[in-house]
Amino acid sequence: MAKVVWKPGTLLGPLPAVMVSCGTMESANVLTVAWTGIINTHPAMTYISVRPSRHSYNIIKESGEFVINLTTSSMCKVVDFCGVRSGDKINKFEKCNIHKAPSSIVKAPLIEESPLSLECKVKEIKSLGTHDMFIAEIVAIDIEEKYIDSKGKLNLQQAGLLSYAHGEYFATGRKLGDFGYSVRKKSKKNIKRK
Repeated sequence: MAKVVWKPGTLLGPLPAVMVSCGTMESANVLTVAWTGIINTHPAMTYISVRPSRHSYNIIKESGEFVINLTTSSMCKVVDFCGVRSGDKINKFEKCNIHKAPSSIVKAPLIEESPLSLECKVKEIKSLGTHDMFIAEIVAIDIEEKYIDSKGKLNLQQAGLLSYAHGEYFATGRKLGDFGYSVRKKSKKNIKRK
C-alpha cells in the first residue's frame, strides 16, 4: 500500500471535543479544547494544552483548577462557538445558553449540559511551544445519572459524544467491543446457546 509522507502535524485523532470551564460560579469562562487526554491511572491524571494568549489561560494558571466537560453531538454548534470566540469580550455561558453548576470539589463550575465532567487540580505546567500543557489530577467526576445503570455501570456510549479530527467534528459510532474481548475465553453458557 503506497503512503504519502507529510511534514509533522497534529493528525492524531479523533480526540474528544471538550469544553473546559474555569474561574468561579460568579466569574466563569469556558473554552473548547481538543488537546486533552488521560496520562495516568493512579492517581487519575489528565492534561489540557492551552495557548498562553487565550483568555482562560491566566484564569487556569492563577486558580490551579478547571473542569473538563465532555460534549455531545447536540452541543456541536456551542462547542465550535466556544472555541472561536473569546471570553474576554462576551459571556459564553449566556450567549450559548449553557448553564453553570457547582462542582463538588473545585471552585470552577461544571457545565450542566455535559454528560460527564472531570474536576481537575493543576499539578504542573509545561511550556511546549504554541501551547502550555496543564497536567492535572482528576479529583472528582460528575456523571449524569441517566448514564449509570441499576448495577452501577457507566453507559456513556448512550450520550452521543462529540469528537474532533483535523478541523472537523464527528459523532461517535457504535460499540464494536470492550477492553480485552479479543482474548477473553467464551463461557460454556455462550457456546451451548449457539
